[in-house]
Amino acid sequence: MNKQRNQMQTRLSYLLFGAWCLMLVLIVRVAWLQLVDGSELKQRAIVIAEENRSRQSPRGKITDRNGRELAISRMAKSLVLNPSKVEAEDRDDIAASLADILKLKPEEIQEDIDTGGVFVYVKRRLEIDEEQAIKELKEAHGYECLELHDEVKRYYPNDSLAANVLGFIGTDDVGLAGMEQFADDLLKGEAQEADILIDMRGRPIFDSIFSAAQKRYRGDNSKNITLTLDATMQFIVEQALDKAVADNKPKAVTAVVMDPKTGEVLAMASRPTYNPNKYWDVDANGEAWRNRAVVSIYEPGSTFKAIVAGAALQEGVVSPNMTFYDPGHVDVSEKRIQNWNGGSFGNVTFIDVVKNSINTCFAQVGLWLGGEKLTEYAQKFGFGRLTGIELPGEQEGILFNPKDMVNSDVATMSIGQSIAVTPLQLVTAMSAIANDGVLLKPHIIKEITNADGTEYKSFGREEVGRVLESATDKTLVGLLEQVVATGGGAKAGVKGYRIAGKTGTAQKINEHTSGYMEGRYIASFCGFAPVEDPRIVVLVVIDDPSAGAFYGGQIAAPVARDIFAQLLRFMHISPSSDTFEDMNKDKPEAPKPVDDGKGMPDLQGMSIKEASQTLAQRGLGIDIQGNGLAKSQSIAPGTAIQQGQTVTVTFSP
Repeated sequence: MNKQRNQMQTRLSYLLFGAWCLMLVLIVRVAWLQLVDGSELKQRAIVIAEENRSRQSPRGKITDRNGRELAISRMAKSLVLNPSKVEAEDRDDIAASLADILKLKPEEIQEDIDTGGVFVYVKRRLEIDEEQAIKELKEAHGYECLELHDEVKRYYPNDSLAANVLGFIGTDDVGLAGMEQFADDLLKGEAQEADILIDMRGRPIFDSIFSAAQKRYRGDNSKNITLTLDATMQFIVEQALDKAVADNKPKAVTAVVMDPKTGEVLAMASRPTYNPNKYWDVDANGEAWRNRAVVSIYEPGSTFKAIVAGAALQEGVVSPNMTFYDPGHVDVSEKRIQNWNGGSFGNVTFIDVVKNSINTCFAQVGLWLGGEKLTEYAQKFGFGRLTGIELPGEQEGILFNPKDMVNSDVATMSIGQSIAVTPLQLVTAMSAIANDGVLLKPHIIKEITNADGTEYKSFGREEVGRVLESATDKTLVGLLEQVVATGGGAKAGVKGYRIAGKTGTAQKINEHTSGYMEGRYIASFCGFAPVEDPRIVVLVVIDDPSAGAFYGGQIAAPVARDIFAQLLRFMHISPSSDTFEDMNKDKPEAPKPVDDGKGMPDLQGMSIKEASQTLAQRGLGIDIQGNGLAKSQSIAPGTAIQQGQTVTVTFSP
């Protein structure tokens, strides 16, 4: 008995000794792992369990001049699928459930699952109800294959309002058009990255995964942008364009409203347009995305005559009551230029020339100025170069090189043909006329602020230079007021207000061949009001109307009238206190042809200007060949003449 007890005690002693030895080994091992290999093992564990995740803070807001939100952002969730965690028996159920929530086809989800791997985007930037439904699905079925990642979702609260100005962002928070593209670096939110520890199911181990110790920043805080646009004025303009589209069935319509005293763009709209919340839902060619006011160029037609008239008045080659004779057409270097109505206005003054947009007389005025002066003034008014407005894709237009111009080029440029401008350039040039002859740089950003509301940068009035002397500009304004009061722009008039402007009708250039497209036109009107204290400049361009009428005075002027009428009331601008004084009141009657009994005058040695004026006084038209001084004429001096005859005169240096 005692012997057995001793054996048991001996065995127990051995067992305890062995246990203590094992314990000692474990203690030594743990101590070794903690003190000697601890740092290395910690790094190995982090490599296995650590994952780098990032999140993007919202983009900055875009608002109108009064703080009305035009583009805002919120944090949204994107659904990510991990195909490697999808159990075979759950494949069809997951596909069906997600398809029902996301309004997709089950086959699309099944294809995502079958691609394999560990990361597939199912849908980015979920709506709130979709996000909640997926969370409930995960909790109900324990689908660890579904993950919700943070992303930024951009909203445009007013849908298509100012869409062509605002633009849109792509799936990677990158601006792809409009202001979103131009100011992408400023608007873009702050990217935050963190190295976090996850469990075997990919769930964060700690709640505060973006603690100060872990967070890394990329980029600056987002900025907010305040535009010069007024949302209400923008709405008024877009309504007018929608009506213009319905009435005229054009290819496109563009309108710009500018403050001539500051250069601020108050409204800018194009049709066709789109909803930036669904920017992908447009025609394949993306025409609806284009901000035609800055990216499209066109022949301005007679609206450009306002610039030609200003240059001619400034250079002293014409005066308001200077007399002209309009034969109905002129031939310049084998290029025939005729009036819009195909007829002759006879003996007229320069007031009538502007008021009735007489092509033949403007061609003569352009020749008197010459190609170099004509181009010089066009450039002074801002044509042929970028305005520098804060929008992407701006075009600089097309002007002649004065050294390469022949007389026919000068004549066609004088009536707004053979050159190309953008709508923004034209409204900026007309704003200079409304601003006492001073050209301003147009701008559409009013202010940029930091995320905390402090000012980052502001944009104000910036003078480019004086293009016309004040006295000359006032004379030109009077001529343009005549256009609306009693001339071709009468349909732009608003009762009680003094409005000045110019209509335009230009044939469309054939993009595939040389020359123009038969029966295809661009109609336009550009003007300002009220004349006594200009507050707004309005441009309307109707591209390729197909409902019958096509003249600017017929279809573009009424659209401008609707815009003027509503904006003047919205801005609380009182009707003009002064009644319109017709500039024709004190002018002499149109001159009658001179018949001194001597017949055809001798034009030998005369300049183009002298010869055309001499013939105009006798009621004769002129066909100009060459340049310089008159060397020969088709009707010999002293020959009996009849009013309306056209004389071919050859000029040479």
